[in-house]
Amino acid sequence: MLMKDEGPECTAAGEYPADEFISHGRDVEMRWDSVDGWQHTPNDRFFVRNHTSTPRIDLAAYRLRMFGDGLAGAPTIEDAHTFTLDEIRDMGSVTHTYALECTGNGRRFFATQQDTHRAGTQWGLGAIGVAKWGGVSLTDLLSRVGVLDDAVDVMGEGLDEPYLHDGVDHGRVRRPVPIGKALDDVLVAYEMNGEPLPPDHGYPLRLVVPGWVGIASIKWLGSIHVSKQPLSSPWTTVFYRIEDEEGSTVLTEMPVKSAFELAWETSLEVGVPGVLRGRSWSGTGAIERVEVSTDGGENWTVPELFGPNEPKTWVRWELPWTPTEPGRYELLARASDTEGRTQPDSVAPNDDGYLFWAVVRHPVDVV
Repeated sequence: MLMKDEGPECTAAGEYPADEFISHGRDVEMRWDSVDGWQHTPNDRFFVRNHTSTPRIDLAAYRLRMFGDGLAGAPTIEDAHTFTLDEIRDMGSVTHTYALECTGNGRRFFATQQDTHRAGTQWGLGAIGVAKWGGVSLTDLLSRVGVLDDAVDVMGEGLDEPYLHDGVDHGRVRRPVPIGKALDDVLVAYEMNGEPLPPDHGYPLRLVVPGWVGIASIKWLGSIHVSKQPLSSPWTTVFYRIEDEEGSTVLTEMPVKSAFELAWETSLEVGVPGVLRGRSWSGTGAIERVEVSTDGGENWTVPELFGPNEPKTWVRWELPWTPTEPGRYELLARASDTEGRTQPDSVAPNDDGYLFWAVVRHPVDVV
């Protein structure tokens, strides 16, 4: 199915412009100072996180395969139910706005704010994007192939090349989702903001698992395994789990975060009225409250929230500010969601630097 020049043009991560993205090799993060008032991240401005390289898909040969003992008749992978992209599209379409965020978004702040450097891509806060995803609900697709009442896990697998890490071949990227989540709000998406999925974002099909760690939203979806027993993969047993003093936890829901739509260490003019703009988001509830400090956390002001404010996406906010003295300032934003979570001052470190959700101290110079 791979390596044929069909579908939308593929873009290598190195071709993303530096004024819109921060490059991390094959991965790129959105620059927050390039955000221009949009609610949905344009497709060509969405961050990219790949474990290997973006595959080319031969659409004429492409089939989505569904198999496992969690389906009626217990089809094996050899006699799996198969669907072409056209057959998936003919099932109808649902559209939802959801955020996708890399699990390591904010990793570099473990080092810069907490002096606990963690290896891995040193993301700022730009490994997040919000899109209008179009496709079929995984519930409808599972119903079509006869999901059983005692099914436990659903695991999508991508069509990218096998992932090699420290000399170990972990196979293609795959990760199980519990049946309750699969039947709740998961999409099998073929559109992103009304257009076919770009190659870097999973063309022709991907899973979208709202509110969960980005690795769950498998790109270049090639198969779906439905099982009556718990499933696992290296992306639950080796990667994307937290190892800390409290034990080991497989990562699922994303926490609460906030970011300013400002360049890092930007310069502002003293005495000139301006507006601080930013966004806050949560993997579970909507955002209930945002607070902003312009003096390093001594005092806090509640900005105005505007635009949509739904769970599993972001809300926009703005606060007028006129800096009255020159010097170095730290801007802080902290959000609380409707599930009762508020961004803390710091978070406990973990081996891989996942889920940094503490308040980020954003430096600016007033001149």
